[in-house]
Amino acid sequence: QAQLVESGGGSVQAGGALRLSCVASGRGFSSDDMAWYRQSPEKERELVASISSVGALRYANAAQGRFTASRDYTPNTSTLHLEMDSLQPEDTAMYYCSFTTSSLSLHWGQGTPVTVSS
Repeated sequence: QAQLVESGGGSVQAGGALRLSCVASGRGFSSDDMAWYRQSPEKERELVASISSVGALRYANAAQGRFTASRDYTPNTSTLHLEMDSLQPEDTAMYYCSFTTSSLSLHWGQGTPVTVSS
């Protein structure tokens, strides 16, 4: 069964950087889109960045220019990275990884917390 495991969250000061990773395992993921979302207590879950199965990148306006997504593949895994620079307190949230299959089935990881202090 496919699994998603996120890592890399933590606490940093404003202006700092973090690198999140999400490993999807259990089968091949070359046909699936993957994405990072985030959710804070005050907001609904929102897209941060995504990479489609054909490599198309998409960023939220808040992430553009500060965050960089990349994706690696092996026959039975795919790892989605998110390099986050110039972090600000408003970036504080739980960050969730997801994959969406070709049949549009959406799957979520457990999340990794990011806290940015001023």
